[in-house]
Amino acid sequence: MGDPYILMLVALAVLAIVDLVVGVSNDAVNFLNSAIGSKAISVKKIMIIASLGVFFGAVTSSGMMEVARKGIFNPNMFMFQDIMFIFMAVMITDILLLDIFNSLGMPTSTTVSIVFELLGAAVCISLLKISANDSQSLGDIWNYINHKKAIQIINGILLSVVVAFSVGAIVQFISRLIYSFNFEKRATYINALFGGFAITAITYFIIIKGLKGTPFYSDIKFLIEGNTVTIIAASFVAWSIISQLLIQIFKVNILKLIIGVGTFSLAMAFSGNDLVNFVGVPIAAWNSYQAWEISGIAADSFSMGSLAKKVPSNIWLLLIAGAIMVITLWTSSKAQNVIKTGIDLSRQGEGHEKFKPNPLSRIVVRASMAINTGISYILPKSTLIFIDSKFQKPVIDLPKSKTYELPAFDLVRAAVNLIVAGILISIATSMKLPLSTTYVTFMVAMGTSLADRAWGRESAVYRVAGVINVIGGWFLTAITAFIAAAIVAYLISWDMVMIPVLLAVVTLLIARNTLIHRNKSKEIKKQEFIERAELITINGVIEESADHIAEVATRVNKLYTNVVNDLSNHDLNKLRKTDKHVGKLNDEIDGLKDGVFYFIKSLEETSVQASRFYIIVLGYLQDVAQSISFISRASYKHVNNNHKNLKKAQISDLKQIDEDLSDLLNKVSEIFENRCFDNLSNTLVEKQELFVKVSNSVENQVARIRTDETSPKNTTLYFSILLETKDLVSALMNLLQTYEEFYLSTK
Repeated sequence: MGDPYILMLVALAVLAIVDLVVGVSNDAVNFLNSAIGSKAISVKKIMIIASLGVFFGAVTSSGMMEVARKGIFNPNMFMFQDIMFIFMAVMITDILLLDIFNSLGMPTSTTVSIVFELLGAAVCISLLKISANDSQSLGDIWNYINHKKAIQIINGILLSVVVAFSVGAIVQFISRLIYSFNFEKRATYINALFGGFAITAITYFIIIKGLKGTPFYSDIKFLIEGNTVTIIAASFVAWSIISQLLIQIFKVNILKLIIGVGTFSLAMAFSGNDLVNFVGVPIAAWNSYQAWEISGIAADSFSMGSLAKKVPSNIWLLLIAGAIMVITLWTSSKAQNVIKTGIDLSRQGEGHEKFKPNPLSRIVVRASMAINTGISYILPKSTLIFIDSKFQKPVIDLPKSKTYELPAFDLVRAAVNLIVAGILISIATSMKLPLSTTYVTFMVAMGTSLADRAWGRESAVYRVAGVINVIGGWFLTAITAFIAAAIVAYLISWDMVMIPVLLAVVTLLIARNTLIHRNKSKEIKKQEFIERAELITINGVIEESADHIAEVATRVNKLYTNVVNDLSNHDLNKLRKTDKHVGKLNDEIDGLKDGVFYFIKSLEETSVQASRFYIIVLGYLQDVAQSISFISRASYKHVNNNHKNLKKAQISDLKQIDEDLSDLLNKVSEIFENRCFDNLSNTLVEKQELFVKVSNSVENQVARIRTDETSPKNTTLYFSILLETKDLVSALMNLLQTYEEFYLSTK
């Protein structure tokens, strides 16, 4: 009888390890963003500090394990078999959800996912039990679900969004008024007092409050309880004096010290709060199995009221979990992807924006501008001038070859991010509320960004859109987690044979997502966004643009051939895929055009000729991309509307044109890949031959219309393809001519 449940425990243990890896990939953003974004400390040192914090946090997380056992449902209403079904459903769903979000590079909440998965699976099993019992009705669902605690947890998570954003914005605004952007010139006592406040907050809330609920707390409980004010006051005085000594005698940058301590403490708070999300369910399952095994009662008859009792967690299991989390931190490429999203949305400077604006982000930005205008009328002019003086960013005189080393934001903001997030998370942990560390750290970072005027007129609409997308992803997580866990729980309760089937599905989907992520990473490396700011010479402009032209020629060649072949086969699915690839090409060229400002600023010298040349080249590349886009979209629309196939003669003409165009594009690609620019004149001659063939095809179609052509839609599509092909070749040839002239002038 016990065999299937032992196998389920083994599966849960494996799922816990996978969940740790997947979950940390998502949550590393929580405690690494500030330190990495500010470049206060080397990445290697940051990782070492964070690793130590994760280990210490693992020890303090045992009090949070109660949430998985009794926080969402009333265990005494469920039998052992029911509990195992719920836990299996939760772990399977959790891994799938987190892996999908990680692959998309979107930070989501492991707390929200685990809470709503427990809720969804518990509701499903409860409904099945109620339906099988004639004496119960739907209203009895509240006897099964710990709805008061569940509502408290959900409200806490939602409230954390508002509180974290507001507190982060207020603290950052006050900190900037104290420090301004010239924080190096502040008096040492200001740094010492700030250090005293920051480290006191960190040590009290993270270490003292963090120990609450652990086996060690009882030994020091008498020292802490009732002495809160004394401890805080003494700590503030002591740390302020220590900070002053460190600054004056050892010349320590106290902000860097705060960031180091803050990273450790936030990693500790994360581990203490979030470890329950990854291993709480398997540990609860193990406790359930131990209680059931010694009972001698059937699995579907043994009540799990024992889960409501406090059970001490195994410290070695927690440390093993901590070790897995640390290894994942150092090795996960998906973690780096998620970290980049958080830093991009909070960085001080402008650059390539990952998210596209939407109507809601535009409304928010316009409303904020209107409020800002209203405030400027209310406040005295002298006050506005004083505030503005504190937000004036210093001009950093760096060689152009070094400007790429500038951090995303400064030390003051990084320190505030860590202090505020750490305090809020540790308060929730001490109250045994599974607060979402992702919500808190992300919203604190967004609040400090707003207060720090990082979202200017050039970037606000994109940053707000990014925040809306991420928050929308959180709500989507909640809804999806609830529904998916309920479905998985139903399948498992229907027949236990579904467990290995679902585990196989999980394995396949994770493998698939990993491959997609790997391929996507390779594509990103190939994209030539001009985000860098290193030195660019005139020869560098030639090299840079040559790479773009070779890449575009190769891809347009493939896309045009695909459109012609797919159109001849009337293959809607392939045309849809080709159209997506065409869209990617257009987006990348738009990205290049968006980066023109940074490219020109990066030139070795003010060269009007080189700048003009680069802008013209990008313009012609955009013309080429727009032509292939029109051809692809028109072909897809034609087939999607179920219009008649093109005639054999029309397909034959298009395939001949495709062969000649492919020949031309291959030569162009080869010239620019090998930098054989002296051969450009020979390629330009071939343009006229291709134009003649296109003109002949137009004349042939006119003749067909007068004799046997009966489809006006076919004629419209055919003429559109021919004319856009001519425009494509014209743009390409104009580009080559411009390139030849510029190349000769530089020689």
